[in-house]
Order: sequence, then structure tokens, then C-alpha cells
Amino acid sequence: MNNAEEKQHPTAEETPQTEGATQEVASDAEVEDPSTNTTDEQTDEITELKTTLDQKNDQILRLSAEIKNMQARYAKEKSQDAKFRSQSLATKLIPVLDSLEKALEIEPDDEASENLKKGIEMVHTNFLKALEAEGIEIMDPVGEEFDPNFHQSISSMPADDEHPENTVVNVFQKGYTLSGRVLRPAMVIIAQ
Repeated sequence: MNNAEEKQHPTAEETPQTEGATQEVASDAEVEDPSTNTTDEQTDEITELKTTLDQKNDQILRLSAEIKNMQARYAKEKSQDAKFRSQSLATKLIPVLDSLEKALEIEPDDEASENLKKGIEMVHTNFLKALEAEGIEIMDPVGEEFDPNFHQSISSMPADDEHPENTVVNVFQKGYTLSGRVLRPAMVIIAQ
């Protein structure tokens, strides 16, 4: 063999070193196994997906709670609207009721006037029943303690044994409430 051929083919002594080097490289490749890298990447991706899923589930729970709150608010508003639906009409009709009551204060002097008064009394009674059916209550607080939330003082008089201080002595104009809400305060005279 000539020198050129010897260089192309390694000798038996050189071969084990080359094979050992190849084996060491193969061992390094086994340590950096691509399937292990893929598993780590998959684990990271799974963790990220779980985190995203948890965030979406939390978002769904929050949105569901918000929808329930909105439905509850809507139901409450609807209930309030139904409860106070007659407020506007009642406010407009209260002066009519005042006029009927003023007409009933007049004493009739003949039979025709007596019959007219009976007719007005029937209208007044039916009017009061209609207001009561709608939840409207009359405030006629004579003898009660003055409450600025429901009464409006237009005058005062000195307190005495019959009328203790801060009580309603007389009602100048009746007040009205609708389900606890004041439509018109009672105009009263109080003892002080």
C-alpha cells in the first residue's frame, strides 16, 4: 500500500479511537434526546393551556354572576315600576278628591241639595276605594307626633294638657302615601 492509501484508510490502531469518539458523541446525543425536549415543550404548552382555561372559566363565572345581578336589578326595577305605576295619576287626582271633600262640607238646605250631597258621597266613597285598591293611603295625623317626613307644618299653637308639645293639633290638608312613598305631605298645625 502506498502512503496515499494509508491516509485514506485508517489503521486498526486508529479505528478504536475514532469509534470511541463516535460513541462519546452518540452518548451526548442520547442526553439531548429530542423526545425529551418535545415532552418539556408539551408540558409547558399544557400548563399554559390550563392557565388559559382557568382564566376563561373564571371569566365565565364572573360574567354569569353579572348577568344574574342584572336580572335581579331588572326584576327589582320592574317591581318598583309596578308598585308606583299609579303615582302620577294619583298625584293628579288628589286635588279632585280635595274638591269633593270641600263639597261634602256644605250643609244642604233642601231635598234637592240633600240628594246631590248623597251623590257626591257615593262618588267620594268609590274614589277612596279606588285609591285604596292602588295602595294609596290617606294621612290624617290629628293627635300624632309631628314627623317632617310625612307632615308639613304650616302653623303652630302653644302646647297644653290636651295637646302635648310636637303633636299635630289640626290637619289643614290631608296627606297621601303610596306604598310608603309620600305623594303629598299632610299640612298640619302643631303644638309647641
